[in-house]
Amino acid sequence: PSRSMRNSMSRMYRAMRPAARGLANCMFPFPTIVFIFAVHYIAKGVNLKDGMMTKPIAAGAKVGHVHLKVADLERAIGFYSGVLGFELQARYGAQAAFLSAGGYHHHIGLNTWESLGATPPPPGHTGLYHTAFLYPDRKSLAQVLKSVLDAGIPLDGAADHGVSEAIYLRDPDQNGVELYRDRPEAEWPRDADGALKMSNTRFDLDKLLAEA
Repeated sequence: PSRSMRNSMSRMYRAMRPAARGLANCMFPFPTIVFIFAVHYIAKGVNLKDGMMTKPIAAGAKVGHVHLKVADLERAIGFYSGVLGFELQARYGAQAAFLSAGGYHHHIGLNTWESLGATPPPPGHTGLYHTAFLYPDRKSLAQVLKSVLDAGIPLDGAADHGVSEAIYLRDPDQNGVELYRDRPEAEWPRDADGALKMSNTRFDLDKLLAEA
């Protein structure tokens, strides 16, 4: 094979190796597993050179839920249900609970399987930056802001991003939380080329609270 093909095969082998190692105990030898994975990924349109999909995600795809490791399940339910208003849909004893808006099976999962009594990760480490919850209008955003303030929960900040108005805070496990509402798409600011032009300006929370 040519040098270019050898280089491509080498990249493919390195890309597939971590996933294929999980099948190390199966009946196939490792090189065969790598070949199977490679054929599958190439058929699915994965560009092994840069790790990017060559096909876009389906337009109807969306984030379905967030599942968080928490230190105290009841405390976490108290925040996500008692303060933010998500409804408890199911729970598994004292270790896990699932909450949602509008009767969906779950938008939020909470568990203490590996985190009971644990502390938040230290600053400067990778992990969740924040979970954002989209509210349908300013009135509902104002109402949840009032609930947060009535519970004595401090805010990290607030901003008008042009496309949206957002409030930032933390849950009891110090996970970042964003509460926001979108402006109608026709009102989103754009530059001369039509690209989104998001901003980070002051969001008047007193004015918002007046709408609660």
